[in-house]
Amino acid sequence: MVQYAVTLKDSDWTVFKDGEAIERGLTRSAAIQMAKDLAFEAEDRGDTVELLIQGYYGDLSRRLSGGAGD
Repeated sequence: MVQYAVTLKDSDWTVFKDGEAIERGLTRSAAIQMAKDLAFEAEDRGDTVELLIQGYYGDLSRRLSGGAGD
C-alpha cells in the first residue's frame, strides 16, 4: 500500500508519501492535485492507495483505492 497525504504543516500545504514530505510550500489546491496525480499513477501500477486530505479546519478525508477497492 502507498499512502499520500496533504496536510498543513508550518503554514504551508505539504504532500507526503508514506510519511515523508515530498513537496512543500504549495497552495492547497496544487497539493491536492499533485497527490491525486501521484495516487492515479500508483493505481495504474496496481498499488493499493490511501489518500488523506486535510481540510481547512483540520478535518480529514480518506479515500482507499486500488487493490483493496474504494
